Amino acid sequence: MNRSRRTWRDLGGAAVVVGSIGVFHAAARQAGPPPDPIVRAEATVKVSPHVWVIPDGNVPLVPNVGIVVGAKGALVVDTGLGVKNGQAVLQEAMKVGGRRKLYVVSTHFHPEHALGEAAFPPDATIIRYANQQKDIDEFGLALAHTFASRSTAARDLLEGAGFRHADVLFDRDRTLDLGGVTVHIFGRGATHTRGDTMVFVEGDKVLFAGDVVMNRTFVAFASPYSSVSDWIASLDELRGLKPGRIVPSHGAMGDRSLIEQDRDYLTALAGRVRELKAAGKSVDETVQTVGEEFRARYPDWTAPARIADAVKSAYVAASRPMNNLFDIHT
Repeated sequence: MNRSRRTWRDLGGAAVVVGSIGVFHAAARQAGPPPDPIVRAEATVKVSPHVWVIPDGNVPLVPNVGIVVGAKGALVVDTGLGVKNGQAVLQEAMKVGGRRKLYVVSTHFHPEHALGEAAFPPDATIIRYANQQKDIDEFGLALAHTFASRSTAARDLLEGAGFRHADVLFDRDRTLDLGGVTVHIFGRGATHTRGDTMVFVEGDKVLFAGDVVMNRTFVAFASPYSSVSDWIASLDELRGLKPGRIVPSHGAMGDRSLIEQDRDYLTALAGRVRELKAAGKSVDETVQTVGEEFRARYPDWTAPARIADAVKSAYVAASRPMNNLFDIHT
C-alpha cells in the first residue's frame, strides 16, 4: 500500500486529500458564488417505510443525509458541515424518530459528512469504520481548514468543529438492530477514501453508498490510497445486495443501474489505461488520451476533471500482474 502511495505521488496525482479538492465538488459548481452549504431539513422526503433523506439540493459541501428509524432506535447517516448543520440534522432525526436511541455513522471522514456529529448528545452512539479512523488520524482537519479558507459561510460553520470520539469501531462489517429494522454497516475500499462506509437498510432495500456510487458524475479518487481494482470489487459486492434505491453522498438518488454505470466506466477506464501503458505511453499522455475519450463517451456526466486522478491510479496499478488486478472483475 505505501509503495503504491509513493508512486502515485511521483506521478503527480492527488497525493493527499486536500490536493484533490479542486475537483471534489466540481459536479455541483455553477456560475457565480454557490449557495451557503446549509442542510435544508425542510426538504426531507420519506423514501421507504423506515428511511428518510434530506436531499443535498445539488449544493456544494452539502451531503444527502439519511435517517433510518426502527421501533427502538434511529440511525443518522452523515451530519453536515459543522455544528449548525448537525443541529438541523439532529432536530430532524428527533422529528421523524422521536426520542429513540440515536446512532450516527459517516460515509467518510470529509468535513461535510462527519463534522456535524459534535451537535449530537453525548449518549448518541458514534459508529466508525476502523479505516475511517485511520483517515482521521492521518489527515485530521486539514481538509476542514481548506474548506474554511474558501468562504465566510464555510469558515463560520466549521469554527470549533472537530471529530467525535468513536463509541464503536468496527473492522469491516457491523449489523445494527434498530427494532424491526436491520441495518448492515460495512466499510470497503480504498475507494473514494480509505475509510468509505456504506449503509444498507435490508428490508427497505435502501443503500446509502457514500461517494462510491454516483449518479452520472465521475467518481472522485480523493485519496492517495484510492484503487481502481478495490473500487470495482466494492461495486461487485454492492451488485449482490440488489438495492431498490441508492442514495449517493451527493446528487440525485437512483436505482441499482447506478452501480452498473459506474462499474462499466471504471472497468473500461482500467482496460484502456493498461493498453496505453503497454504501448509505451507516459502517464501524462495516458491522462490526455483517456480524458478525451471518456469525456466523449459520457458527455452528460459531470465533474470530468476527476478522470485524471482515476487514470493516474490505474496507471500505477497497471504494473501489477493481471491475475491480481482487473481480470478478476471483468
